[in-house]
Amino acid sequence: MADQDTLGYEQARDELIDVVRRLEAGGATLEESLALWERGEELAKVCRRWLEGARARLDASLAPEESDAPKQEGE
Repeated sequence: MADQDTLGYEQARDELIDVVRRLEAGGATLEESLALWERGEELAKVCRRWLEGARARLDASLAPEESDAPKQEGE
């Protein structure tokens, strides 16, 4: 498994999908299930950081356009 700081969004998402499938399939010991759950939580955080960063970049790129746009009545 790659270090979470170097994982791209797609890598983290794909590994998270695999973790969820393994948990849903059952058959793992309690210790294995806990380890999978913890890894899933880490991967979800990585995905969330990527998505939040993407949202911030989109918002930043749209901000100048919104401030340049003429205001409509009632705004």
